[in-house]
Amino acid sequence: MKRPFATTVWREGDWYVSQCLEVDVASQGETEEEALENLREALELHFEPPQATRPPKVCMIEVEVGAA
Repeated sequence: MKRPFATTVWREGDWYVSQCLEVDVASQGETEEEALENLREALELHFEPPQATRPPKVCMIEVEVGAA
């Protein structure tokens, strides 16, 4: 099933950045067309059904967030 998504593309330095406006997915490329193709691939991967894998290792870190 195909579904359309609204996207935006802009230039940042030497790269074009493409972003889906409906789902929090973005990509980039050396041309506007490449950025959109990379975004298309990223969206397809985003919507793939999850596959069983080894669970990720979860770690805790501490970060100083205020002045002492």
